Amino acid sequence: MSNRLFQGVMHQMRDTINRVIGVVDETATIISCSELSKIGSTNEFIALDLSESHDIFIRDGYTYKPFGPHIKPDYAVFVEGVDEVAAKYAQILAITLSTIKQYYDEKYDRNNFVKNVILDNILPGDIYIKARELHFNTDASRVALLIRVVSTNDVSVYDVIQNLFPDKQKDFVFNISETDIVLIKEIRAGIESKDLEKLARSIVDTLSSEFYTKAVVGIGTSVSGIKDLAKSFKEAQVALEVGKVFDNEQAIVSYDNLGIARLIYQLPTTLCETFLKEVFKQGSIDSLDHETLFTIHRFFENNLNVSETSRKLFVHRNTLVYRLEKIKKLTGLDLREFDHAIVFKIALMVKKYLTSDPVKL
Repeated sequence: MSNRLFQGVMHQMRDTINRVIGVVDETATIISCSELSKIGSTNEFIALDLSESHDIFIRDGYTYKPFGPHIKPDYAVFVEGVDEVAAKYAQILAITLSTIKQYYDEKYDRNNFVKNVILDNILPGDIYIKARELHFNTDASRVALLIRVVSTNDVSVYDVIQNLFPDKQKDFVFNISETDIVLIKEIRAGIESKDLEKLARSIVDTLSSEFYTKAVVGIGTSVSGIKDLAKSFKEAQVALEVGKVFDNEQAIVSYDNLGIARLIYQLPTTLCETFLKEVFKQGSIDSLDHETLFTIHRFFENNLNVSETSRKLFVHRNTLVYRLEKIKKLTGLDLREFDHAIVFKIALMVKKYLTSDPVKL
């Protein structure tokens, strides 16, 4: 579609400029030109010039001006001649074509449409009208994945994700910040959470092993219907934020698996502080030293089994019992009793939540 868009401008400008003008894409193939016979030809040397720079350059008697929204230019306009007039024409054409392309994308591009839907930049009543204009399938099952770059090795993660999911009719990839990339993936109806986690794992592993880039992925719930995409995206955001607070070692966080952590994340901080005061009437949770907290975590990991926990800690069973009695004396909670253990576990999570100073979405 860009070819026809650009060709229309070339056709209208050729008599006014009275020089050969045209546009090449990122492979240096001429996609539109005032001389129709040149369309489709490629110059490999120009491809080398089309680097990450957007500066004007000259090649074989033509002046080129790269343009496009990305760091690496998507296109370059060329004008016959190497004089100042050619340079000015090239700059004017680049600005014109860039503006036209941006307007066209905003009006007709499906990718931009989906982005506006998940960011709530389009009125609910206009969603289906716009979807009909774009011949967009509004009933397909889809899921939002939020890919957050933690550390990178000067690689465009956006380009990597686009290459992993090249079907632009079904899958949509776009940036929402310098570190956050959204993938809206069309899926089969009734897909299980574990399958979505496998998909996310493949993204994380590819970025890590092939591009030395560390990323985490938040997964929303699968939805059917275009309107609910915003909900799935917000869930992916919450999954990452909750995962950062309660389970910062995990690279894949699914909204479906957040459990009680999601509930705690949605509570007001004042209510959480009140809860901690009520639970630890005898003594503050801050009175527990590092060794005691480590013992508590191991006890929970081993399902409140004294024998198994003592074996994993390499301590005598009586030593562990002594530590549990000490905890009971300090807090008034006996972790060997199931009800007390549940309260203590939730209290630890609430404490961690308050300490993290969470960002509410």
